[in-house]
Amino acid sequence: MKTKLKRIYTAFTLLIMSINAFAQDGNAGINEATNQVKSYFDTGTNLMYAIGAIVGLVGAIKVYKKWNDGEHDTGKVASSWFGSCIFLVVVATVLKSFFGV
Repeated sequence: MKTKLKRIYTAFTLLIMSINAFAQDGNAGINEATNQVKSYFDTGTNLMYAIGAIVGLVGAIKVYKKWNDGEHDTGKVASSWFGSCIFLVVVATVLKSFFGV
């Protein structure tokens, strides 16, 4: 029983020592992650602008079709599509100004 306990203790000690040996500086890791996120931020913002443009085009086509078909809820559909486009553009702009990238 004592031999088994010694083996477990030795394995645990070696595990703790190996974890300690591979530990890295936390600040360096956080700074590296921040730099990587910042490098993708402009691309993400441009992607949000592109998605907003596509949503606007799709919405314009759908509203035009409803308007030509003479449906009565054209105004509601137009405002919801327009609102979603404005939301995407505003969110991208606010995030860009908020994070100062």
